[in-house]
Amino acid sequence: MTIPDPAAFIRANTRLQPVPHAPEISLWLADEITPIWRMTEEELGELGLPPPFWAFAWAGGQALSRYLLDNPHEVTGKRVLDFAAGSGLVGVAAMQAGAASVLCADIDPFCQAAVAANARANDVALDFTGQNLLDRPPPAVDVICAGDICYEKPMTEAVLAWLAKARTAGTRVLIGDPGRTYFPRSGLDFLAEYRVPTTRELEDQEIKRASVWALP
Repeated sequence: MTIPDPAAFIRANTRLQPVPHAPEISLWLADEITPIWRMTEEELGELGLPPPFWAFAWAGGQALSRYLLDNPHEVTGKRVLDFAAGSGLVGVAAMQAGAASVLCADIDPFCQAAVAANARANDVALDFTGQNLLDRPPPAVDVICAGDICYEKPMTEAVLAWLAKARTAGTRVLIGDPGRTYFPRSGLDFLAEYRVPTTRELEDQEIKRASVWALP
């Protein structure tokens, strides 16, 4: 799967705009999901691809970003992993909150270019890996942030098991979620809830309740 120029694709199909619930941050985002989804399939020459998560500021990530900006002690001076980073929104928030370093991880072939563009737009430094981290032990970082990871049952179970290993090893694990179907209803510590502006393009409501949790 080869993409001739993902950075050019992002510039042509998104625009730089403030994140609704974290306006300190601006990202290259799409306004509508269907056109960019279709163009992504055309660019990659493949049908039935998952949505271009990197092109939107999802509610769970917005909540987690707001939490980090309002509670910088969680990441100040620490090594942070933004897992399933998408646009890199949470990674940008962590750096703005004073993180020592942030590694953004995502297997979507557009994400490296999206994270790089969004890092430049916000004048922060973000590292990136496109490797599937679930295939190996969790990395030696101080904090793992994971927003909007509970879309599908098998993936949710795999990610939560991997995050539990990280927590057992001493890593702080923060999760942002707007009440997805497969989000666990117990076994987590509640930290904050926000009313996050979104659109009916992405969600079933224009204001979505999204919460931030920590693995105990």
